[in-house]
Amino acid sequence: MENVDGVLLVDKDPDMTSHDVVAVARKTLGQKKVGHCGTLDPMATGLLILTLGKGTKIQDLLMAEDKEYVGTVKLGEETTTQDRQGEIVSSKDVPKLSDEEIISVLEEFRGDFHQTPPMVSAIKKDGVPLYKLARQGKEVKRDPRLVHVYDYELTSLDLPNFDFRVVCSKGFYVRTYAHEIGSKIGCGAHLSALRRTKSGKFSATEAISFSELKNGTRESVADRAMSLAEVSRLRGV
Repeated sequence: MENVDGVLLVDKDPDMTSHDVVAVARKTLGQKKVGHCGTLDPMATGLLILTLGKGTKIQDLLMAEDKEYVGTVKLGEETTTQDRQGEIVSSKDVPKLSDEEIISVLEEFRGDFHQTPPMVSAIKKDGVPLYKLARQGKEVKRDPRLVHVYDYELTSLDLPNFDFRVVCSKGFYVRTYAHEIGSKIGCGAHLSALRRTKSGKFSATEAISFSELKNGTRESVADRAMSLAEVSRLRGV
């Protein structure tokens, strides 16, 4: 049985890792050569790009493209992981904020700026992912990374929460974005929901559900994969 070659877009469910999705794809398609582009945290949902067979050769190219996310920030609470899955380490009253005041803070995070990757990230230190060190209670020095926000939008404000959309570069940590917004406002914050909606030219609206991936036949899932030629045309290569 030949490998399926190309790219498969999957809409990841919450409470699973990106590697869980890869493992299910390998089982359904009956092939080992499956990778993914850009780790999504267990809490997050949305677009996960799987590379299949010869498609794994363009994995780095696809990972380098810009991303779009929508999510929710909860003001007033900082957590150990900068998201709702961590333990609350600081709690402060949230000031009465208008849409304009939130937008003025978001505007400070437009364009180029540096982010320090969180300890709960997939970046490796001496070959070990930081999140594994974090689980051991260890913290290591992380070098700030230059990131870029191309566009943002405040979509809803219902204190202590607000919903947002952000278009950002590779290597951008949305949980850190939420954390730093809270620091700038002065009351602290964490990321309480996250969904990846786009990556490069790919959109979550074109993805198959995790249920379809898990319960579908090899043929039905393979039919939803994009060939390498289709991917090249879409990307304008």
